[in-house]
Amino acid sequence: MMRPSTSFALRLFVKLVLSLIVAGFIFYLAIYLGFFGEVPSKKRLKSLQNNSASEIYTADSVLIGRYFIQDRTNVRYRSISPYVVKALVATEDARFYDHNGVDVRGLFRVVVKSILLQDESSGGGSTLSQQLAKNLFPRKSHRLFSTPINKIREMITAVRLESVYSKEEIIELYLNTVPMGGNIYGIERASRVFFNKTSGELKMEEAAVLVGMLKANTTYNPARYPERSLARRNVVVSQMLKEGYISPAEADSIKLRPLILSYNKSRGGQGIAPYLREYLRKQLLKWAETHMDADEKPYDLYTDGLKIYTTIDSRIQLAAERAVRTQMAKLQRTFDQHWGNQAPWGRNTSVITSAMQKSDRYALLKEAGKPEEAIREIFNEKRPMTLFSWAGNKKVTMSPLDSIKYYQKILNTGLISIEPATGKVKAWVGGINHQVFKYDHILSRRQAGSTFKPILYTAALEKGIDPCMMIENKRLTYPQFENWSPQNADGNYSGKYSMKGALAYSVNTVSAQLMMQTGISQTISLAHRMGITSEIPTVPSISLGAASLSLLELVGAYTVYANTGRLVKPFSITQIRDREGNVVFQAKEAKSQQVISAGNAATMLEMMKGVVDAGSASRLKTEFGLSMDMAGKTGTTQNQADGWFIGITPKLVTGVWVGAENPLVRFRSLKLGQGANTALPVWATFMKSLVAKSAFSTYRYSKFRPLSSELAARLNCPLFVEDVIVEEPVKKESFFKRIFKKGLGIFKRKKKNQDEQ
Repeated sequence: MMRPSTSFALRLFVKLVLSLIVAGFIFYLAIYLGFFGEVPSKKRLKSLQNNSASEIYTADSVLIGRYFIQDRTNVRYRSISPYVVKALVATEDARFYDHNGVDVRGLFRVVVKSILLQDESSGGGSTLSQQLAKNLFPRKSHRLFSTPINKIREMITAVRLESVYSKEEIIELYLNTVPMGGNIYGIERASRVFFNKTSGELKMEEAAVLVGMLKANTTYNPARYPERSLARRNVVVSQMLKEGYISPAEADSIKLRPLILSYNKSRGGQGIAPYLREYLRKQLLKWAETHMDADEKPYDLYTDGLKIYTTIDSRIQLAAERAVRTQMAKLQRTFDQHWGNQAPWGRNTSVITSAMQKSDRYALLKEAGKPEEAIREIFNEKRPMTLFSWAGNKKVTMSPLDSIKYYQKILNTGLISIEPATGKVKAWVGGINHQVFKYDHILSRRQAGSTFKPILYTAALEKGIDPCMMIENKRLTYPQFENWSPQNADGNYSGKYSMKGALAYSVNTVSAQLMMQTGISQTISLAHRMGITSEIPTVPSISLGAASLSLLELVGAYTVYANTGRLVKPFSITQIRDREGNVVFQAKEAKSQQVISAGNAATMLEMMKGVVDAGSASRLKTEFGLSMDMAGKTGTTQNQADGWFIGITPKLVTGVWVGAENPLVRFRSLKLGQGANTALPVWATFMKSLVAKSAFSTYRYSKFRPLSSELAARLNCPLFVEDVIVEEPVKKESFFKRIFKKGLGIFKRKKKNQDEQ
């Protein structure tokens, strides 16, 4: 017979257990019904879509960049290596194929070992489906009972996932969502980053490395901690052996293999064409605002997995980037030797003050309410930093102010190459290093110098001025324009030039006279018709390049000459597809507009060939050995602040600008600072490298269309004629006058001798 005290204790225990069961059920029901936050419904789970990075491709199908918040590329189950799946199941959820989302045996093991026996080696008990639920719907803080609320919520979600998706689909979802360290998500991106291959190409030992990272992706990062990663890989291999996925011989063999990575650090800001990718990012964000997806929501560039196809050719782009690196490194050495220890800005400290005030550091300090004096002190404090240099980045201890002075002395560049017949941008290099110098010099506006002259000469032809009209090379003053008196760079003011000769030798005095004959407004109007959108001042000095224009505008305008007078606006995106492969944007066939006559376009092309054959760009043939038909124009602005060269070939129109961030930083001599010495070598190196490639061998001997006999006759005149000096003929004296002079001389000598005696 049971004692009263024992009976009471038993009843109390039963009541307590029942109370806990009821409380637990109510707690579970509250979570299930969403009192602690929504539990995703089956309907919502069916429409799951991972955030996926948008990818950008060249015209020749090379992936050059990605736009993302989470760096992820989704991959289908069938495209994943079977080794990954086996390693994953063996390590993370051995009974994955036997449960419906919650592993009851595993759950009891955790309760008994982890909670009752305090055995930490028992594992977490979460199935792959529960982990997937956690990845898809991150945990929330609920103050009290956060862990049990989140765990139960994940169990409910896991069961629902299993009722909606097959086992293969759950593995696919899991491997596409799992964090792999840093901002990398999913097995496909991890495969690309650590082994430079697709997830379907992974070997067994490589799959084991990546699955091993799931336990702690930083601790077992193979690039950072190879020894830890190797040890963890072998644990995964042991699990595969334990679960019967591999034989003992295979396990032993794999464990003996070294860890071999092919680490690919490339991220969104690296790789080829970074300046173009940043330019397109801004354009695409605007596009996405006004274009809707299947759910009638604006596209999200960072999460919707768009595929963007560009006009860029990766081979042309690489040739352009290499040319920039090669020539700009040489030019920087020359510039540094030219100035030595002197500051190019001299005593004008406003150059450095202005650069400091434009810096991010200054803006943040100002935002924080720091007074100017305190900011100055911070800018003068020395600290460790890494500086860009052409010999490789260097670690130094330097004040931020000194680093500004250092970077102000760095020369920069921009290069763009456009296919004239189509308007397709084939190469875009906005600067020497996008990680350090973000400003895109294809879009920046600088004084155009003599590269504007072809537009003036075109306006003159369109007005009907004869290209063979000989114009006197003399310095004039124009009182109606505040006594403007343009000078020639070489100081020579003699002879007469035809338009072809004046363009070839960039004679300023002739350009000024042409401007007066053609008209300022007519020239500006033509410039705008040729695609220039920048505001152009209504002053005669635009004939010498006083207008500030972008490289993109000028090169776009020059394509008119190679395209029989027709303008095709430059563009760089051909197509956009959504994550399902549907075309959501298709560039329309480029429409051309006749902006100058075909005859005048051909005439200008022939005149600009003179710049290459005998003028300021003759180095292209004599020094660089280029043999295709070429036309173009060099440009140099006041005090050599900017150097330009825009060159035309039958297949490509390419422009190069070179200069420093501040126009006061420049070469002191015209010989070193002119566009023919700064920008032209970049162009020539690019073109020489390009035509050496077998894919572009036809460029090597490409020719412009021959001039018609009528146009050839119209240009049949000398480039230059010297001034003719007219001397008066010497008159012969008569016989009697000569006898008289002779006698007079004899008489004077005799008289002089008598006086002396």
